[in-house]
Amino acid sequence: MKNTIAERVYDFLKNYPPFNLLSSNKLQEIATQVKIIYLEKGKLVFKENDNLHNDFYVVRNGAIGLYKKEKSNKTLIDICDPGDIFGLRPLISKENYALNSVANEESIIYGIPIEYFESVSENNAKINKYLITSFASKSFDPYTIEESSNVFTDYIEKNTFTESNLQTSNYTKNPLKCSANSSVKEAAITMSKSKIGCILVIDDEDYPIGIITNSDIKNKIATGLFPIETPVANIMSSPVITESKNISILEAQLKMIKHSVGHLCITKDGTRNSKLVGILTHHDVLVSFGNNPTVILKEIKKATRTREIRRARNKANTLLNLYLEQNIPLTHILKIISEINDAVTMRAIEISIAKMDTKPPVKFSWLATGSQGRREQLLYTDQDNALIFEDVAEEKLEDTKAYFVKLAKYVTKSLHKIGFEYCAAEMMASNPIWCKSLSEWKGQFKDWILNTDEKAILLSSIFFDFGVVYGDAEMGKDLSKSIFETVNKTSIFFTFLCRDAVKSPSPLGFFKQFLLETNGENKDFFNIKSRALMPLIDAARLLVLSNNILEINNTGLRFEKLAELEPQNRELYKSCSYAFKALLKFKTKQGILHNDSGKFIEIETLTKEEKLKLKRCFKPIRDIQELLITRFNLSRVI
Repeated sequence: MKNTIAERVYDFLKNYPPFNLLSSNKLQEIATQVKIIYLEKGKLVFKENDNLHNDFYVVRNGAIGLYKKEKSNKTLIDICDPGDIFGLRPLISKENYALNSVANEESIIYGIPIEYFESVSENNAKINKYLITSFASKSFDPYTIEESSNVFTDYIEKNTFTESNLQTSNYTKNPLKCSANSSVKEAAITMSKSKIGCILVIDDEDYPIGIITNSDIKNKIATGLFPIETPVANIMSSPVITESKNISILEAQLKMIKHSVGHLCITKDGTRNSKLVGILTHHDVLVSFGNNPTVILKEIKKATRTREIRRARNKANTLLNLYLEQNIPLTHILKIISEINDAVTMRAIEISIAKMDTKPPVKFSWLATGSQGRREQLLYTDQDNALIFEDVAEEKLEDTKAYFVKLAKYVTKSLHKIGFEYCAAEMMASNPIWCKSLSEWKGQFKDWILNTDEKAILLSSIFFDFGVVYGDAEMGKDLSKSIFETVNKTSIFFTFLCRDAVKSPSPLGFFKQFLLETNGENKDFFNIKSRALMPLIDAARLLVLSNNILEINNTGLRFEKLAELEPQNRELYKSCSYAFKALLKFKTKQGILHNDSGKFIEIETLTKEEKLKLKRCFKPIRDIQELLITRFNLSRVI
């Protein structure tokens, strides 16, 4: 006789990790052992410091809140929706529970016996990796996740033997080389000019006979073991390890490990008695493996052409998808992708400067605005940027601006080729309107703030969220200081900002239905950016400006800072921070799924659980808008 309850459990679990990583037979075994637990709203599953249960849990219906108790306050750490697992400490750390778990609404959860699960999933590396990652993400406070900048590298599968590892290595052609009687000084100067960490020593027939690296110079010259004028033959590593140009990535890595070297000389026939054609470095091998943030950043910095930057930036999309699948905390994801995006912009600027006839005539700062300025840019978006250059004499202003506009056109063109579309409204540094001297920018913001109108509010709200990506950071700080000094001279500006922040109504209608677009090409779609994310972004910006909070641009971090400053509104600000991150994560997943920005969502394609999760994030929007209306006396204006 069939166990229909176990079948229902199986049908549910098979759709969610880590259970979808098990074979059908093993998952059916687990389903027969699952406990089905009904919880009324407010019912505890376990308390902080409770002894460990024999089960960990999966939410079947409803929602389970995970809270941290701090004195008399209760901080929401996470909300577990259908398919989410919680109570993992028994599986990982063997310590008492660190959080309180409470049913936020009427819920059904599954209790999975730990011992039975461990026996069935034993030696399954993918499941172990998933559980460790999930436990780590639940171990940190998602509002203030600062514990470890290295959290990612611990969860990335390194050197996985995929089909791509069997492809031919991409070695460097035309490597640096010198003769055996060249001095170390000459070799070092060549390496320094080329910004390359090694040089190959060749004989008269162009056969490789040795190699010198930065380490050789450090250990043998800097220590005084040899004088700097000594011939390279005295300090080179010899013989070299050679290979043919057809060596695969995997073979190259294994050979480097076997011989404890970081370089392979590529010769015509793969032997030392053959002409040198290139060099393969350990870095080249790592780049071939790809999905590692350190490798991607190094690849970007090493790039000499736009297409090379684009290739590296595309790897970040794969990395992003991997992080989302592993449930890595969004704060960490934002940090890594923001660093990659900034590195992309910096390298594009450096390559563009090299194209100019002369070096920049004065100091300048490249500003990222919009989502990149807030360090919230995960997917490819359109460009929002500006440029500040040092004040110059009136007679030099026109020529100086012309130089930087030309430079900015090179940069924006490169960014466009990399994948960042041109801004339709031309809010880019290549537009002379957004390429100004420091004094001009100060005057521009002063005019926006003191002579407020709808256009000024729109423009200032975009440019308030700026971050210096390249150049003189002090100019950015100087501009920020000037902005806050001007803001404190008027209150009407805040009223206009407030009106703009609350203009978008709650994302839900009177009957709790999603408010969809009513016309245009996106008719009947839900605009998650304008209806859900922007109200939170605008509210955070307004509140930090009114509190004179400098140099915090990220929306989540802004709400966290506000929670510190206003304990009476702490729970609201924390919930806004959590909601923003959850919504941004949801938008990003939709963008990856549909290969677009994720801005417009077809609600009918979402599961019931996804709809509930979205609606749960909308409550803080209504609450923060009510706070703004009261605080800035908007009820008297509207």
